[in-house]
Amino acid sequence: MAKSIRRALYPGSFDPVTYGHIDVINRARKLFDEVYVAVAINSDKNPLFSTEERVAFIKRALGKQAKGIQVEAFSGLIVHYAKKRNIYTIIRGLRATSDFDYEFQMALTNRMLERKLETIFLMPSEKHFYLSSRLIKEISAWKGNVSHFVPPFVQRALATR
Repeated sequence: MAKSIRRALYPGSFDPVTYGHIDVINRARKLFDEVYVAVAINSDKNPLFSTEERVAFIKRALGKQAKGIQVEAFSGLIVHYAKKRNIYTIIRGLRATSDFDYEFQMALTNRMLERKLETIFLMPSEKHFYLSSRLIKEISAWKGNVSHFVPPFVQRALATR
């Protein structure tokens, strides 16, 4: 009997990708055979970086660790994307209790839309627990040092915006 492949989906805007995101991706990869990192195309948001840049940043940040990880853009409902790829586990990163209410609501809504869908919450390591892309963009906009939060190439890209 063939072994089934355990797949998970980690969706987000990743604008920009942080060491916290990379940490969650690596944690998910230890639990699943394949992890799909889905970069959201959301016309309601005004991202600093294009979808193509965000996908490229994640691929570059993962480098040689990328075995078993697919990075691609998506638009629409995450449940449709997941079902299309036969994925029934969504990974969400939790930083603090303030994230939980929103994430819990989203997980229950997704389950209502697709009964087979489960959400697993992963916490990043303590050194990345407080990171958010929004905060990093704000620090960078004020010429603060973000080198502890994002890979060097993301830091350079932030500095040029």
